[in-house]
Amino acid sequence: METKKKRIGIYPGSFDPLTNGHLDIIIRASRLFDSLIVGVLRNDAKKTLFSMEERVALIRKCTEDIPNVSVEMFEGLLVDFVHEKKADAIVRGLRAVSDYEYELQMAMLNKHMSPDVETIFLMTDINNSYLSSSVVKDVAMHGGNIRGLVPETVIDDIYRKVKAK
Repeated sequence: METKKKRIGIYPGSFDPLTNGHLDIIIRASRLFDSLIVGVLRNDAKKTLFSMEERVALIRKCTEDIPNVSVEMFEGLLVDFVHEKKADAIVRGLRAVSDYEYELQMAMLNKHMSPDVETIFLMTDINNSYLSSSVVKDVAMHGGNIRGLVPETVIDDIYRKVKAK
């Protein structure tokens, strides 16, 4: 009897911090794959609020009830991480046309470097279309209310980190 290959997806990003938009994509993508790896990218060009380890911990806290989701750190080329994990596809969320233009470029570059790597785009829920980690950080740093923008379980972590900065 033939064994069916497990379908593995990778949802990469900085997730600094994880937003409700990210979590929505994680939940929806987890239904499409047997296993979904949330890949937290080390990008030294970006100034992050949270360390890689903190971002991984926050995402794990928010996804602990989704059994087929794991969270891992990676650096370097995404296509190399995809091959290392024997993944079938990269998952990316799209909020607007501006996201599409950038994400299309990245998908084509990844396809050029590794023709077997597919990219799947998921449209964000309309309620999260304005959300970004940058917006969340900006609101939190100015004392605004981030409830409804990020998962409830990380609100205190974000305010604590912003206050420490």
